[in-house]
Amino acid sequence: MDHPLVQHKLSLMRNKEASTNSFRRLLNELSMLLAYEVTRDMPMQEVEIETPLEKTKVKVIDGKKLVFVSILRAGNGILDGMLSVVPGARVGHIGLYRDPKTLTAVEYYFKLPQNVEERDLIVVDPMLATGNSAIAAVERLKELRPRSIKFVCLLTCPEGVAALQKAHPDVPIYTAAIDRQLNDHGYILPGLGDAGDRMFGTK
Repeated sequence: MDHPLVQHKLSLMRNKEASTNSFRRLLNELSMLLAYEVTRDMPMQEVEIETPLEKTKVKVIDGKKLVFVSILRAGNGILDGMLSVVPGARVGHIGLYRDPKTLTAVEYYFKLPQNVEERDLIVVDPMLATGNSAIAAVERLKELRPRSIKFVCLLTCPEGVAALQKAHPDVPIYTAAIDRQLNDHGYILPGLGDAGDRMFGTK
């Protein structure tokens, strides 16, 4: 997404001098902009309301059909901003951590709303690096046969995009930037560091 506001806020987040407070605030603002784009093709329904002048039919989003699925813990930073834009959406969580030796994703938590087969899922995680967590999350979600799945991140790299597209070519990826590459430890370069640590002030 090349919108000037998206790029501006992402640039401020990349700065290593950005405080935890400003990083969190910028992530929230950027998430709202990402939500605007990723919900562009959402189905709408027609309802009848009464304006101050007369009755009329209007179109609204059925937020109850939409589920934001946060990959814990860093995904929660994007989740807050998106819920500001679509407060009627349901929320699911997938707990995954990256094994430091193999870099593979290990699941420790999974909770989603009921009737997922009737819903559209938007998976959120700030970074799409090796792609292992995203691939594992989407595989798990596909077991529930949702109507659709999209993936949203702040940053990715060619390796992450290729890995997720190879494993799940039917899942579109929405991102603010595609950076140069991964380093030997599975971090995106130039990147912005560990989004979870920067968001929560941990190391």
